[in-house]
Amino acid sequence: MANVMILGAHGQIATLARHQLLKETDHHLSLFLRNAGRLQDVNPQRETVIDGDVTDTAKLTKALAGIDVVYANLGNKGIEDQAKSVVKAMDAAGVSRLIWISTLGIYDEVPGAFGKWNHQMLDGGYLETYAAAAKVIENSDLKYTIIRPAWLSNKNIISYELTEKGEPFKGTEVSRRSIADFVVKLINDPSKHIGASLGVDQPNTQGDKPSFY
Repeated sequence: MANVMILGAHGQIATLARHQLLKETDHHLSLFLRNAGRLQDVNPQRETVIDGDVTDTAKLTKALAGIDVVYANLGNKGIEDQAKSVVKAMDAAGVSRLIWISTLGIYDEVPGAFGKWNHQMLDGGYLETYAAAAKVIENSDLKYTIIRPAWLSNKNIISYELTEKGEPFKGTEVSRRSIADFVVKLINDPSKHIGASLGVDQPNTQGDKPSFY
């Protein structure tokens, strides 16, 4: 059994990962989020809810006591500051294993027409901030895995492939359920993919843009 902290626990991928962890493992989950009253289905035997903002480094540091793995499902224009606070708090708490959700395109690794479309959709504050946050994580001394999902769908499918940093991104889309499944696998075997930044897409979805656009 591991003690797992989920940052941004109300997010769609985080919710899927959380429910999968409750179903398939005996891990204890600490759910850290703003406006914690949004969580209506908490299992008091398996879950601890903490209402807080991850940029409150002191509160986050305190909450990390006894945690083995941190899964961060964060994201907004302040994600670079969130990353800095997470790194500082984890260092202070002596917690090293981090799973960090980012996005495709932060290294300009998406080729062809899809890469151009992705820039058109995400440039102007989104890709730039996510790239800056990823750099904070990569420059830390944490045992991190950065996950760069393709465009996300709500399809009820688990099917994904990985690309390493420095390799061209492959497909255009991936299901949230697939990303959640990969997160759960990393939590269950935290020795895998340490120091990696991994693109995640559904096989055979290459094209100029995702199928739902």
